[in-house]
Amino acid sequence: METKLTSANFQKEVMEAAIPVLVDFWASWCGPCQMIAPFVEEIAREFAGKIKVCKLDVDEAQEIATEYTIMSIPTLLIFKDGKVMAKKVGTLAKRDLVKFIQPYV
Repeated sequence: METKLTSANFQKEVMEAAIPVLVDFWASWCGPCQMIAPFVEEIAREFAGKIKVCKLDVDEAQEIATEYTIMSIPTLLIFKDGKVMAKKVGTLAKRDLVKFIQPYV
């Protein structure tokens, strides 16, 4: 289950999370974002309880995208203890997405 992030819940859902958090910065008009969406959803199910998966629409929460210098989407960030641990920009195959999160689960 993915959590939809907003400016209002970002602090609680990401910065204060007890487990690592994968944040998918995306937008509805972004073709590559749509391509990786099914893989992100599968990761959310397969790694439930080990990593929290959240989606942040950059059009709805521009100030957060700006704060984390999101220049292109999709961008995936892994947060742990309120800090950015890793970043990937662009589309990924599912196996590459699993490799990306593996050190944090």
